[in-house]
Amino acid sequence: MVAAWYPGESNGTALASVFYGDTDPSGHLPVTFPQNLSQVPASTPAQFPGVNGQVLYSEGVDVGYRWYDAHSLTPLFPFGYGLSYTSFAFGDLRIAQSRSLVRVTARVTNTGRVTGSEVAQLYLGDPPAAGEPPRQLKGFQRVTLRPGQSAVVSFTLDAHDLSYWNDSANGWVVPAGRDRVYVGDSSALSGLPLRGGFTVTGSSG
Repeated sequence: MVAAWYPGESNGTALASVFYGDTDPSGHLPVTFPQNLSQVPASTPAQFPGVNGQVLYSEGVDVGYRWYDAHSLTPLFPFGYGLSYTSFAFGDLRIAQSRSLVRVTARVTNTGRVTGSEVAQLYLGDPPAAGEPPRQLKGFQRVTLRPGQSAVVSFTLDAHDLSYWNDSANGWVVPAGRDRVYVGDSSALSGLPLRGGFTVTGSSG
C-alpha cells in the first residue's frame, strides 16, 4: 500500500518509478492512522468541530501521537512509520552531556539488498514530575545508504528541548530528574530499539 499524498503533475512517473523498483519508497507518516474511531482523541461533535460555538479541548498536552502513547493504544500505523524495499538496523547509541547541551549519536546500517533511505528519529521522555507525554519528537535525520553501508546520525538537545511549560512559573522550566532517550524509525516503542538516558541535576527557569 502506497500513500501518495499530493504528488502533483508528476504523479504517474513517480508512482511508476516506485512500483517498478527504480526508486525506493522512503517516506514516513506525518500523522497516526488509528485502528478504529474509538482510538481517536477527538471523535465527538463536542470535541470537533464543536457545539454552539464551543469546542471541548480534552486532549490536554497529549496531542497527536502523544495521545496513543499516553493511553497505551496501538494504532494501525504510528506517527513516523514507513516501509522500504530494503531494511535498516540501529545501533551504537551514545549520549554525551555537557553543561548546556546533550549530544546524541547513533549508527544506521542498510541491512538489505538495495539502496534506500531511512529517517532516524529521536524522542525524549521528560522526568515524570513534568507531567508531559511519555515521548516527544525532538529531532530527525534522513540518510541514504547503499547495501551494507552505515552512517552516524547526530542530534543536539539544548535547554529548550528539555523544558516544559509550567503554569505556576508562567514560563519554560527544565525539570530535574532522569530524561529518557529513544532512537528509531517511528513513535511506537516497537520502532525505537535504541534507548538510554541522562540526568538533569537541577531545575531551572
